[in-house]
Amino acid sequence: MSAPGYPSPQQPPYPMPQPGGYSLPPYPVPPSNNPAAPAPGFSVYPASPMQPGGYQPGPNAPPPQGYQPGPNAPPPQGYQPGPNAPPQGYQPGPNAPPQGYQPGPNAPPQGYQPDPTAPPQGYQPSPGHPMQPGYHHVPGGFQPGPAATPKDPNAVVTPFATVPAGVPPGLEYLTQIDQVLVHQKIELLEALIGFETNNQYEIKNSMGQMIFHAQEKNDCCTRNCCGSLRHFNIKITDNFGHEVIHLIRPFKCASCWCPCCLQELEVQSPPGTTIGFVIQNWHPFLPKFSIQNASKETVMKVVGPCMACNCCGDVNFEVKTPDENAAIGRISKQWSGLVKEMLTDTDNFGIQFPMDLDVKIKAVLLGACFLIDFMFFEKVGEANQRHTVLS
Repeated sequence: MSAPGYPSPQQPPYPMPQPGGYSLPPYPVPPSNNPAAPAPGFSVYPASPMQPGGYQPGPNAPPPQGYQPGPNAPPPQGYQPGPNAPPQGYQPGPNAPPQGYQPGPNAPPQGYQPDPTAPPQGYQPSPGHPMQPGYHHVPGGFQPGPAATPKDPNAVVTPFATVPAGVPPGLEYLTQIDQVLVHQKIELLEALIGFETNNQYEIKNSMGQMIFHAQEKNDCCTRNCCGSLRHFNIKITDNFGHEVIHLIRPFKCASCWCPCCLQELEVQSPPGTTIGFVIQNWHPFLPKFSIQNASKETVMKVVGPCMACNCCGDVNFEVKTPDENAAIGRISKQWSGLVKEMLTDTDNFGIQFPMDLDVKIKAVLLGACFLIDFMFFEKVGEANQRHTVLS
């Protein structure tokens, strides 16, 4: 008999072997309620987390019924990527289109890079703000808005919001045109009783649209006593009432017999800043004027006819180069009709100049038009208007 705690030599090994190679414990085992549990004495592999009961599929076995691969699951065995498939490990960017995306008929081609100066896709300019220079057409549905073209010939013109370099404020529109019209307004009191009032003018473009408004500032005594020789201040305002040009004419003699006291006009823009002068040049028969810049350098000449009389026709004052060899513009006193010319002293002028002329010199030419009007076409009371430099 063996000592306690030691197995006897005749005792069968634990667990007891059974026919067929199975082993049973030497004590009874209570039955299990798990139908997938192995029989008593069976040794099994640890249970797989994917298959109950310890099932281990083979390498080529199909997945169980209802199996759904995860987003990062490897491709199935034998998978061959297509020619347009992304490389292994590719991660789409935040702006990448979703899988299965089909571009529309107006979509830009693949690899298209928009012009850096082009407006954003779908941009629609407002009617009052046409497309800015430098924008180009881009695919993808861009439609330029309609350009703002005034249909009313009497509409006012709004100047540019952006001020070009070197242009006085309020004169931006003069950079775009090569001619202006100056129409003197009819004063009813002056037409009926001959009482001289302050002259008023409307300055328009070639389409008849209002650009500026000019008004003489003078007292009653000076207007009616000094007549056309009177000194004056003319304020030229834009369509918003802002003064953009100021004209100053001192009292001077108008006869060619006094060459030391000839007519002149100072042009300021903005008011207080001189940008040029109009100086009458002595000549025994012809009205001549020098157009000068702020430094009193002559940049062009204005030469009129010997007889400044517009009988059924226009009176032209040619704008010429400083040497008077070539004509580059014109100031024309236009014929207004027999009735208007006989009963009133309202005058209409047209001014032509090169498009690329300095905008400040354009303003000085506008001032020369007013000086010519007062010298040769202004009639005060019973006094006759002058027709030559001799009168």
